[in-house]
Amino acid sequence: RIDYYTKYTQKIKPKVGLGVVGNFRTQFTNGYSYNVTPNEKISGFFKPAYLTIAPGIDWDPNKWFSLFFSPISARWIYVSDDSLTALYNVDAGKNLRTEFGGFLSAKLNKDIAKNVNIRSRVDLFSNYLENPQNVDVFWTNILTLKVNKFLNVTYNFDMIYDDDVKIFGDNSNAPRTQIKSLLSVNFTTKL
Repeated sequence: RIDYYTKYTQKIKPKVGLGVVGNFRTQFTNGYSYNVTPNEKISGFFKPAYLTIAPGIDWDPNKWFSLFFSPISARWIYVSDDSLTALYNVDAGKNLRTEFGGFLSAKLNKDIAKNVNIRSRVDLFSNYLENPQNVDVFWTNILTLKVNKFLNVTYNFDMIYDDDVKIFGDNSNAPRTQIKSLLSVNFTTKL
């Protein structure tokens, strides 16, 4: 997964600022539907790619939490493979879909115990142009347990829901929630 998130803020009060968020997401490798035989490719590098630009208000009441809200944001969905555009609600013959709407992003980075840290980010987007009541969700979480100076254990939990992304192969042609759960052991050293 490629997920580049950047935020620039100019403070207008100690805990409130005006700024802009830029977010780019895509993936490195192909994804497949395992509901059909042979497996069917449903995603890949720039299949799709999401770019969001959101000017708005940033509130950071402390060092470990921030909330950003943009009532006027733009999101572009680019699908480089013409055979996959229908999966991402991109019009036939085009590779780009433009959406305008509200964007909210909440970030948490907190030590919850000695040697235990949680990082979480949830991004919500409502497309004003089409079904604004159907909010798209991108939520990523990382729980890190530092065992010693060489060993970390991490648990990742990600959830994505986009009303425009259709899952084919089960005769329903409906959006679905995507979930990823990953447990890993990491060996680290400083060179």
